This record gives sequence, C-alpha cells and structure tokens, in this order.
Amino acid sequence: MGAEPPWVLMAEQLPLEIPDNPKLAQNITHFARALRKAGLPIGPGRVIDAINAVQAAGFTEKRDFYWTLHACFVNRPEHRTVFAQIFRMYWRDPRYMEHMMAMMLPAIRGVQEERKADAGEKRAAEALLDGVEQDLPEPVIQDEGETEIEIDATQTASSEERLRNLDFEQMSTAEIAQAKRVLARMTLPVKPIESRRGQASHLGHRIDRARTLRAAMRQGGELRTIARLQPKPRWPNLVALCDISGSMSQYSRIILHFLHTVSNAKGAGWAKVHAFTFGTRLTNITRHLHQRDVDAALAAAGSEAQDWEGGTRIGDCLHQFNRDWSRRVMGQGAVVLLITDGLERGDPEILQKEIERLHLSARRLIWLNPLLRWDGFAPKAQGVAAMLPHVDSFRAGHSIASLEDLADVISELDDQGQKARLMAALSG
Repeated sequence: MGAEPPWVLMAEQLPLEIPDNPKLAQNITHFARALRKAGLPIGPGRVIDAINAVQAAGFTEKRDFYWTLHACFVNRPEHRTVFAQIFRMYWRDPRYMEHMMAMMLPAIRGVQEERKADAGEKRAAEALLDGVEQDLPEPVIQDEGETEIEIDATQTASSEERLRNLDFEQMSTAEIAQAKRVLARMTLPVKPIESRRGQASHLGHRIDRARTLRAAMRQGGELRTIARLQPKPRWPNLVALCDISGSMSQYSRIILHFLHTVSNAKGAGWAKVHAFTFGTRLTNITRHLHQRDVDAALAAAGSEAQDWEGGTRIGDCLHQFNRDWSRRVMGQGAVVLLITDGLERGDPEILQKEIERLHLSARRLIWLNPLLRWDGFAPKAQGVAAMLPHVDSFRAGHSIASLEDLADVISELDDQGQKARLMAALSG
C-alpha cells in the first residue's frame, strides 16, 4: 500500500491533549489567524462556524476535533498540508514544534542530509512563529591549544543566488515578497521583426522612388538627390495564457506579478501585452495589468477570475481563446506564453486540436511548465503528450532563474528548451 497523505496521517499520530481552557473560542480564533497568515482564505464567518461546530461536536477526542476544524477551514486540496502542520504546532505537539523551529533556524549544510521543506511548510512555520524570538546557539570560544576548525565557505551560495533558484512553491512569506521585488526589476526584452514597410533613412539600401520624384518635381524636374528607405521595425504582441487551477495557484500569482512588470515597462519593445487566465473558463485580465499598482491590479484580476484554484479544462479554454480572441490579439506576429502544468481533465483530442490551432496562429509558442523542476520529469500525462509536439519551446517556469533564462532566449527562434529531450522520450 502507498503512503498515506499527510492530512490523513495527522489524525493517526500520537495522542494529542486538547487544552482544557475555558477560552476555547479565543484559541480557535487565534488558530484561524495563523491559518489566514499562512495563506488560507479564512474570514470571520468561518471562525464563527468553526466555534459553533466544535460546540456541537465536542472536543473530547483528538480525531473529532481535528476533522471538525478541518471541515470548517479547508476547502482546497492544497490547503490540507498547511492546515495539518499548523494544527500540530498550535495544539501543542512539542516534537512537531521543535521540527518547525528547526526550519526557521540557520543550518550548516554538509553536516547531514538536509530535507527540503514540503510545499507550504515554511509559510506555516512563519505564520505560527511570527514574532517568536528564536534561540540561536551561542558561539563557542575555543580554549588555547585546541585545534581550530576552519569551514570553507567559498562554495556556499549567497542568499540572492539561493532565492533565484528556489521553487516558488517552497518559498516562505518573506521570500515570496523578496521574489516579487526582484521580478519588479526584471525585463523581458524582445527583438523587432523586420517588415516590408520602410522608413526614410539616408543610410537605407532601397530607393524611395515616390519621394525622389516628388522632390524632383519641386525642382523643375531636376533630379538632385535620391531618397532612400530602410526596413521599418515592427514590434510583436505578447500574449500570456496563465493556468490558475489549484495545482498552479502559487506559480500563477508570482508569474502574474512578472507580467504586470512587463506590461508597464517602458522601452521593452512589445507592441501590446495581453494576459488571460484559465482554469475551467477563460478570463481576459489585460486591462487590470495596466494599473500602476501591482497589488490593486492583481486584486482586480483575481476578483474577475472566478475559477481561481478550481479545476483544469485546458482544451475548452484554448477553444474559447481561438474562437473569441485569437484574431483580435494575435496580430503583429505575436509571441504566446502558455503557463500551465498540462494536467488536463478534459478530452485530450480536443486539447491537441486547439493547441495545434494556437501554434499555427502564433509566431512563437513557448510553454512554461513548473513540473520541469523535477529532473525525472517525463511526458506521461495525456495532456502533456498532446501539447508537447505543438509548441516551439518547452521551458521551466518555477523560479526566478527560469524567468531570467526566458528573457535571454525569448527572441531566439531556434530555442527549443527541453522539447527535444522530451520528444525523444515520448517517441521512445
């Protein structure tokens, strides 16, 4: 049998004593605040429902108490892990509290194998331990005659370098804020596309016959100068299709910050930046990204996209885009960024048909997939296998470094990312 998920194992651990506190309602309120700080959408109404539910169900058994609060506070699969972690810490599991405190303390790498924090663990620890002073170990002063131990720190990565390569899903609350500040300074430059239209230039190689003859007529028919033309640069549109389903929620929020920066950047070269979100339906959020304040822009986009953290129907949403929006926004040789993990719940044949049509309409179709953070990623899912042959480039989109790499190659027509390797695995 496979390993049970953490929210199931949480109820099977050692007995947990529920504090005999007459102020249980106040404790539940503080517990809800910690959950909200860790990212769960909990308002006063849910807190009141939880207090009433505990009053009705009682709290003499740990299992009943856990699942009563779970039913009131958790409504998304990705919130279960965070809830389970904060529950163990808040309701006095000393060993789990020590584990979380250790996550907040600096560690010496190389002494023992370090376990990476699960998704949401660091945010859960920060939410509950916010303001708690951490007992850092005192430096040890060695006596004379003892052998001095030197640690070579030349290979240790700086905090900025670590942040660049850190998975968005593994970031703490502070690291997410720092990452957004870094993304606000990034650009996504693009090279212009040469067109058949020309513009006046004395260095041009083409002769502007009409302008030359008009100048000669003003001089009584005497041809004194020859007007010349050079190709007029044409800037492409950028079209971003961002998956906001439950598995892509954290990545989409941060990438939309990056798209807001690109949309408001001056001199980046893009003619227009269009942004769409999709989960179970397609939503155009382009006008919201034009707001100067990023928080207000994303709040407005989130309120309009009603399917945030919902299911995934990529094929149906691409069909809606191809039918309603393709001709409006795909002009000028548009470059399309498709941000999704490719985990389709609909018909893969529809998805294959629609992604092929999108590919034919775009100058470049670049797929950013956060699942590429895994070295052993293979195109086993039906949605990934259906989409992969119809994209020009297949790249990772899980960290700041991956977005920096995208900025370097977005104008390279021969860049395929990891498509060639995965196509070989798909055909094999």
